[in-house]
Amino acid sequence: MSVAASAILAVGGIAAVAKSVTEGAAVSNISNSASTTFPRYKITSVSSLQVNQPIYFNYPLDDEPNILVMLGQTAEGGVGPNNTIVAFSQLCQHFGCPYSFVAPDESPSCNHSLKVSSAVGYCCCHGSEYDFLNSAKVIGGPAPRPVPQVVLDVDSSGNVYAVGMNPPTIFGHNTGSSDVTNDLQDGNLVG
Repeated sequence: MSVAASAILAVGGIAAVAKSVTEGAAVSNISNSASTTFPRYKITSVSSLQVNQPIYFNYPLDDEPNILVMLGQTAEGGVGPNNTIVAFSQLCQHFGCPYSFVAPDESPSCNHSLKVSSAVGYCCCHGSEYDFLNSAKVIGGPAPRPVPQVVLDVDSSGNVYAVGMNPPTIFGHNTGSSDVTNDLQDGNLVG
């Protein structure tokens, strides 16, 4: 009996692997299916940024929202003057709701009783809160992990570019993968 059960499990496992390999070849739906790197995408210039005034942009896919903000103080993973500029995916890691930036001494639009002491991302869906000074670490609510940080670069002219994403990867994509092609599936690269 156990030999028959083992044979059935082995055949099922082989079928699952074959299905995975077959589907894996057809999964990628990106504009440049040969791309294995994140695109370099100009977001703004340092001179146009104001402290605690967010800029919203899509990256690395044209339907993936992100927030860029100059915080006015040094931030983990920050770039530009005094490492004060950071950007993060705008999709909460709890259920994928878009969240908002909340500046110090302000309240989220959905929770006027909360006054934040430092720059955060706040999700009105379920109250997840992300610390923008510390790589968007979770500081409140049900989110299981930080939001992905956009890797930024500032050129000698002061232009700010998105050049990659740090894990965890974009919500709804292959979270935690070291293979960039999994993060760039199911959409079109920004251009």
